[in-house]
Amino acid sequence: MRAPVGCRQPRATGDDGQVMLLALAYGLLALLLVTVVICASAVHLARKELLALADLAALEAADAMAPQGYYATVEDDVVLTDDAVLGAVEEYLATAPQSGRFADLTVVSATATDARTVRVTLSAVADVPLLTAVTAAWSNGVVLEVTADARAD
Repeated sequence: MRAPVGCRQPRATGDDGQVMLLALAYGLLALLLVTVVICASAVHLARKELLALADLAALEAADAMAPQGYYATVEDDVVLTDDAVLGAVEEYLATAPQSGRFADLTVVSATATDARTVRVTLSAVADVPLLTAVTAAWSNGVVLEVTADARAD
């Protein structure tokens, strides 16, 4: 069918459809960016939870005392030993409900740095919630390691 006389047919140019392609590319880029932000936020929150667990384990270990410490005189200071600290940390992690949230939760170290200070280092694997081509390198999870100190006063 022919166009009426005096009406112009739109001309096809070389740029037709380019805006749609550009919009699709920017949309894909935005989705990939959202994926990375979600994964990074999940790992950050897992690290914060692990740090809170390490803090609680260190506080529990700072309260650990050898049995002879209960019967010491007032002049004697509380003395923490590495064995008592490690035992208290392992006992706390065995009973803490937060321990079940982490894969491969291990006690890297639990020591008494001096007679009254405890240092606990925990390690765990944080899962990456969204697996895409961008986050495929972390499909096995991200290893987190945190250290917490507590002092017996």
